[in-house]
Amino acid sequence: MLEVKADPLEASFDAIERQDEDVAALREEVAALRGRVDAAAVAGARAPLSGVKSAAFDGYVRKGVETGLEVKAVSGATDAAGGYAVPEEIDAAIEKTLTAISPIRAIANVVKVGSAGYRKLVTTGGTPSGWVSGTAGRPETNTPDFAEVAPPFGELYANPAASQAMLDDAAFDVEAWLASEIATEFARAEGAAFVAGNGTNRPRGFLASPNSAQADGVRPFGTLQFITTGVAGGFAASNPQDKLIDLVQALRSPYRQGAVFVMNSATAARIRKFKTSDGAFLWQPGLVAGQPDTLLGYPVAEAEDMPDVAADSLSIAFGNFKAGYLIAERAETQILRDPFTNKPFVHFYATKRVGGAVVNSEAIKLLKFSA
Repeated sequence: MLEVKADPLEASFDAIERQDEDVAALREEVAALRGRVDAAAVAGARAPLSGVKSAAFDGYVRKGVETGLEVKAVSGATDAAGGYAVPEEIDAAIEKTLTAISPIRAIANVVKVGSAGYRKLVTTGGTPSGWVSGTAGRPETNTPDFAEVAPPFGELYANPAASQAMLDDAAFDVEAWLASEIATEFARAEGAAFVAGNGTNRPRGFLASPNSAQADGVRPFGTLQFITTGVAGGFAASNPQDKLIDLVQALRSPYRQGAVFVMNSATAARIRKFKTSDGAFLWQPGLVAGQPDTLLGYPVAEAEDMPDVAADSLSIAFGNFKAGYLIAERAETQILRDPFTNKPFVHFYATKRVGGAVVNSEAIKLLKFSA
């Protein structure tokens, strides 16, 4: 019985030994085949396919003789010689000229709205009061008047297109680049509207609002007050800084907390040269990174959409824009990728609905370069 049980075990060992012999034989065949392939490769390099030995190649290999040997190299100097395989390097980031974006959004009051329109109530004057004795009757006082402000809205849109091949093959991110370009252009367009927009399908800028030389409490609601320089298209020859002081003091003290000067860089260049009688500059540059420059102690915002100094121009504004100018926007910029409307082009349809108007005409003053 024991011998019968051992027979299958011995047979299994015999099978394993035959497998080892087969593997060894296979390895020898692979090694022999590899040697024949290498020999064929060398022979192919030395002789043409016809089997005729190349004397020129043999002479070059054996003795270094180059006569009769045709040398071909892939240099990349020309397109046919390999230049197609050496592509030009394209920077993945596109450099662009920076666009001057108006800072009005940063200094104004921005609200989010959920509908196409927006209304704001403003009281024109406080609630009157009176003095009485401790036992006297209390007569009724007047109630404040309300004024409604409805900032005009407009819709910004852009609809650039790029071919699908451009999106697939470009070395840089075309979609991200287009989105950045649209956002920058929208910021520039809305900034210009906040300053001088006419209110037709766009915000009404504060320079487009009615203006008058009348003081607070006299001029109509919604009309801005301006101070004249006394010289058409410029400042007075002597003590030009006095008109800047008049402009600051024309704004009542509750609004001066948080007030800011607004002008373009050309106007700022003229004012930066103003000095006091003892030679000190009125303009004080910000000494800490991120801090704005100051004029007469108030920050200066450079808005390139403000007009240059000219006859009757309103080139400088001073006021509390948080209280004086309202920006209402329905939503952030929306970008829709549309690959279906105009195949094979992909459109990037961007929209933004925004409105703006002066809500408190006492909070902003203008300097008019007029006689």
